[in-house]
Amino acid sequence: MSAKSRAKKRRADAAASSDPQRANNRVLARNRRALWQYEILQRFEAGIELRGSEIKSLRLGRGSIAEAYCRPRNRQLWLVGAHIARYEPAGEANHEPIRDRRLLLHRREIHQLEAAFEQRRLTLVPLQLYLKNGIAKLELGIGRGKRQHEKRERIQERETNREIARALRRNNA
Repeated sequence: MSAKSRAKKRRADAAASSDPQRANNRVLARNRRALWQYEILQRFEAGIELRGSEIKSLRLGRGSIAEAYCRPRNRQLWLVGAHIARYEPAGEANHEPIRDRRLLLHRREIHQLEAAFEQRRLTLVPLQLYLKNGIAKLELGIGRGKRQHEKRERIQERETNREIARALRRNNA
């Protein structure tokens, strides 16, 4: 094997080892509080209609969906209350930080989500905003609000599991 072919093989191996899927897919914003406040019954992946300055700002990690929610309107689904900071180099071609953004889903998925929204006590909750192959996606879920006693039970269960883990570590040490 010649030196050129060895170098070529090394470059190919290095390119294969740096996982392009992992580098290309990353979470931009999470709604951690949603998992605490809602029991997620079903999850969906939706595209999100963004302007150029918005996607550039998101790639810098300057977005938040903590106060956001989804709402059906005119047979479309909208993300309301998401904050994407202004992208300073855009100048006058900038966007409004908080505006309604249209979600891109198949028609049957929109009908399914609208039906869930109309049902009693079900909410459309944005869970995380991420890049998938360079395109912004929103994971949203159909959620049912948790009651206070369910939250207390969850805390009690977590504390019990911690105590069990501590006891096992002490006995094994």
